[in-house]
Amino acid sequence: MTRADRDLVAALRAELAAIDPSRPCDRVAEAAGLGQAPVQRESAVARLAHRLGRRSAEAATPPPTADGEPGFDWSRAADHCRMAYLRGRFLARGSLSLAGARTHLEFVVPADEAPVLAAWLADAELPASWRLRRGRGVVTWKSSETVGMFLRRIGAGAALLELEARQVSRALRGELNRVLNAESANLQRVVSAAGRQLDAIGRLEADGRLAEQPYLVRLVADARRETPEATLAEIADRLSLHRSAVQRALERLERLALHDDEGAGRRRRGGRPGGSVAADPAAAPLA
Repeated sequence: MTRADRDLVAALRAELAAIDPSRPCDRVAEAAGLGQAPVQRESAVARLAHRLGRRSAEAATPPPTADGEPGFDWSRAADHCRMAYLRGRFLARGSLSLAGARTHLEFVVPADEAPVLAAWLADAELPASWRLRRGRGVVTWKSSETVGMFLRRIGAGAALLELEARQVSRALRGELNRVLNAESANLQRVVSAAGRQLDAIGRLEADGRLAEQPYLVRLVADARRETPEATLAEIADRLSLHRSAVQRALERLERLALHDDEGAGRRRRGGRPGGSVAADPAAAPLA
């Protein structure tokens, strides 16, 4: 991640850690999410753990799990308690990455907790994937939409707005770059095709075959020489023709120029038996 992205993630975590739950049940739930020894070592998380421990000293603390982490009764908890628990779990075991314009959030938890946490998140309409990595459970989101919804529900505010603004900005820059690249590629194709067509027109004019072409072909050739930068659609609009007619005319000119040693495009001077005149198929008038 860039320095700006790291600073934004740190600001978001500090904002979440600064939330002071007003309900005793939320304080207990968030303390359960933090666990006995949070993996994350930020000072804001340490202060939160101390504050929750002090203020919830008189509240009933859930019994610990086999791994020594406080338990949490998800099925009986209210939604606000669930979000408080998830906030604590994210601060203790979660990480957020914005590298490469991708949003990636994961929880690294005890192996047996991963499927349970994934099921709880799915129950909260925040479905996540999970896997085992080096003996630990990893619960993951790679959807920026889901990550944003989760952070919003656990209380992120100003930092989340900044994160979403950056995501929109990146998406717009990406779309702009795509459009510019496409336009640049189209322009290069137009310039390349115009160069070939002008060369073909010059060669056909030099050996006299351009004057022998149908009127429409000569009309298109003149328009191309007068506006070498024009697209096929622009030439068609200028001549009040269909774009396909302009394209066929220019393709004909290029094809004839490739066969200058065969006399392509000229009518044969001889006749077929019976007096009919044989014409080069390439010289047939355009439809």
